[in-house]
Amino acid sequence: MRIPLAPLVLGLAGLIPFVWGAATALSGDLAQWGIQTFGPRFVAPFVLLNYGQIILAFMSGVLWGFATKSEGEQAAINYALSVLPALWVFFTVGAGPISSGIYLIAGFVALLGLDFTFARQGLTPAWWMRLRILLTVIVTICIAILVI
Repeated sequence: MRIPLAPLVLGLAGLIPFVWGAATALSGDLAQWGIQTFGPRFVAPFVLLNYGQIILAFMSGVLWGFATKSEGEQAAINYALSVLPALWVFFTVGAGPISSGIYLIAGFVALLGLDFTFARQGLTPAWWMRLRILLTVIVTICIAILVI
């Protein structure tokens, strides 16, 4: 049940843009430094919203991979479920930073439900939900800092 080191480290490393984006949302000085050093698209709200979209689309691919382990009618359902996070981002994010942030949070929470669905079917590693809960909590807190 323990999360293997490689997925844990890589999952936590994947949080860096979210944590950085939240930090630049909280600190004007840090945001200004980030703009001067990296450019405006690498500070809040841009980094949080853009990276959030990328990760939700990426997670559609992860779920697609899990769907390949199922068969028959259940496989068709799982393939359909796997594309929902990417479609959610495509149809909801982009109207403005507050609404986009809210839609991203909803997308990540719903993704956790899809993770649970695939885990219940035995399609994920045994440690999957422990990792996904940890990452989802941190991601949603970081994006919530933008919308509050």
